[in-house]
Amino acid sequence: MALPDRDLQAAIAATRFGLGARPGEIAEAGRDPQGFLAAQLRAPAAHPERALPLDRTRALKAFNEAEAAFQAANRRQSPEAQALRPELNAQRQALRKQIEADIVQRAIQGATTETAFAERWALFWANHFTVGAGNFVRTATIGPFETTAIRPHVFGAFTDLLVAAETHPAMLLYLDQNGSVGPSSPLAQRQAERKAPRRLGLNENLAREILELHTVGVNGGYTQADVTEFARALTGITFRGLNTAPEEMGQAHFRPLAHEPGPRTVMGVRYEVEGEAQSAAILRDLAARPETARFISHKIARHFVADDPPPPLVARLEQAWLRSDGALDQVAAALISAPEAWAPEAKKFKTPYEFLISSWRATDTAPLAHNELAMLNAMGQRPFYAPSPEGWPEEEAAWATPDGIIKRLVWTEGFAPKAVWNRDPSELAAQALGARLSPTTARAVARAESRDEGLALLLMSPEFQRR
Repeated sequence: MALPDRDLQAAIAATRFGLGARPGEIAEAGRDPQGFLAAQLRAPAAHPERALPLDRTRALKAFNEAEAAFQAANRRQSPEAQALRPELNAQRQALRKQIEADIVQRAIQGATTETAFAERWALFWANHFTVGAGNFVRTATIGPFETTAIRPHVFGAFTDLLVAAETHPAMLLYLDQNGSVGPSSPLAQRQAERKAPRRLGLNENLAREILELHTVGVNGGYTQADVTEFARALTGITFRGLNTAPEEMGQAHFRPLAHEPGPRTVMGVRYEVEGEAQSAAILRDLAARPETARFISHKIARHFVADDPPPPLVARLEQAWLRSDGALDQVAAALISAPEAWAPEAKKFKTPYEFLISSWRATDTAPLAHNELAMLNAMGQRPFYAPSPEGWPEEEAAWATPDGIIKRLVWTEGFAPKAVWNRDPSELAAQALGARLSPTTARAVARAESRDEGLALLLMSPEFQRR
């Protein structure tokens, strides 16, 4: 398959591999489109810690203490409850502001970065290892999770990324791993001896999602017995709670008393090692399995190129994965060098988040406050609220609905007057789409009755809605 001409390659580099072109970006990419992308395959320095930042744990502790005091007073039907409510509201608002700051900062990064392919690559992995919201505590862990467990490893070894993601407090909270206790562990035995009314038990959520969603995939050959055995191996993996010393709160931690003793067999491999080393060995082996390479290579191709990706592209990525033992920079390099990834037709329909980010990039603007992302809620992609551990859907059918298109138009009509007041929409169109700009859209933008209408026509055009 031959590559398209240089001008179209430049447009594809910025709009398909990246997050949408900022003014001047397509021209920069045009000098060497593949080299423009390859220069971005550099990971930031990895963070060795698997923890929540101190400021976040302090905010969580203050909120939890205020809530506990209020609830206790409320249960006693004490008049003190109303006096405690202002403190609870204040701590709730302080935590909400930190969460909103995480969301806005990620959007600003997307809207302004000069390495948009690296940013898209990081967002892919954040969605692959989804941790969803549900309450204040869980939501407050998502920003730090992406910062410390995902971004530092996205161009490194998949094994390192897998371990960092699965053992981070955000993932442990999301999938209830922190309460999983081996049935024959010392902790369970002690509880049985005391005849405690509420028994601690095994939780299989993390084990199941690692197998089904994060490594070998639902068709990867594992069984329910493998899930249970893996869950037993994972027992003891937890993190320091909010009742510990400030410098330890939110730190990843292994609790030997909760670990299920004995060897485990997962997907035909027997693991004689015990304790924390047991789950680590299983994770390493899962990361290296060919089923994992096949499953995730398909996901990468689906994300970047088409809902039904070309089999030769998937095969190229899989081969690069296996040759390099899961070196993600090598997989990314295989993606940007594959001719199938440069097919002229834009087959991916933007998610609401991608649409907003690419609109800000096209107009060289960025969100300044959390309320500027409010329309994402109505569009069905509320930040940090993925609908399930599968993450946000990739398929066009999930987003190209009549209601979804109307909401994009509503947002565009409000956004355009603020973004185009002193700019030529035709110039913005040329900068945003380059050789992907169709004559039909170029004429419509040029003939618009106002600048606002011209920009709206650009942002709602078929070629801007796709990448």
